[in-house]
This record gives sequence, structure tokens and C-alpha cells, in this order.
Amino acid sequence: MTRVAILISGGGSNMLRLVQAMQADGFAQPVLVASNDPEAGGLARAAALGVATAAVDHSAFGRDRAAFEAELLRPLLAAKPDVLCLAGFMRVLTPDFVRRFDGRMLNIHPSLLPKYPGLHTHQRALDAGDVEAGCTVHQVTAELDAGPVLGQAAVPVLPGDTAGTLAARVLVEEHRLYPQVLRQFVAGLSARQAG
Repeated sequence: MTRVAILISGGGSNMLRLVQAMQADGFAQPVLVASNDPEAGGLARAAALGVATAAVDHSAFGRDRAAFEAELLRPLLAAKPDVLCLAGFMRVLTPDFVRRFDGRMLNIHPSLLPKYPGLHTHQRALDAGDVEAGCTVHQVTAELDAGPVLGQAAVPVLPGDTAGTLAARVLVEEHRLYPQVLRQFVAGLSARQAG
């Protein structure tokens, strides 16, 4: 069974959908939900679903990203994940960290990449006058939000939309898309390992 760890920074709504999909369909096993914020609401939600949790407070490390990541790797490596999913994880990971999970790390991003990597994606779509916005699941590479696209979902930008109303509509699609892409990714991984 493919083992999946998930990194979060907040409430973990995408993490929740991933865990629920794995538990319902049995296509993978959620082995750990970890956060850079000990107060992240998603940790309690994961624990309530029976998934192990860990927290490493990034603020304790100042600007030393390598030291933070070394500490984050301890529970991650102990959980032995085959796949690592970023689900609202608000830290940029170093190339060294990314290399450890090369080809096995996924992220959900709230824009139709390659448009709007980074932050404030919904406001940027509105400011540009885009007629549609959406979300992308992609493989994580050392370059921010630039890895191979595995799936996308679009929503129309409506008259009178704010960044908040647009974000809410995109989030509905994120919750649908991420479990679907993870399921396909795991199936592909299993096929490659069998071959």
C-alpha cells in the first residue's frame, strides 16, 4: 500500500479531503500529517481521523531554513512515505529538501499555472481581468510552482467577484481535483514499481 504524508500550515481542508478519499477508497494509506505551526487546526482534524501528526514550529528556527527542514524530516522519514503532498503548506522548501522526494512530491496551487505562481493568486487574476481562474496540482521541483502539471480545474470569474468569493469557488474545485490526481499518481507509481 502506498504511504502518503501530508504537510499543512492551517485548517487543512485539502488534507481532510485527501485523507477521507484514501480512507474511503483504500488506494493509499495516510501515514502522517505534519505542520510548521503547532496551532494549525488541521492537526486536530487529522488526529480525529486516526492519522499520526507532528508539528515543527518554523518560527523557532529564525531564518535557518536548513535547520527547520532537518527537524521536519525526522517525523517524515520515520513515517516512510512513498508520496509527500503539500496541502496549504506555506513554507518554501529548499532544493535539498525537494530532492529527497524527487518525483514523489505533489502540491495544490490556487491558480491555473503557469499563471500566478506564489501568493495572492485570486487578486492577481482579478487585477488582470481574467475570465477564468482555477487550481493546479503539480509535481514539486526546486523552482517555485514550476513542476510538471498533473491536473487542473477552472472556474469562471463572475462580475462582482472579490478575491474571497473567487477563492471560495476555486477551493471547491481543489477539494475535488487533489484526491482525483493523487489517486491517478499513486496508480502510476504502483504500475512503475510493479514493472
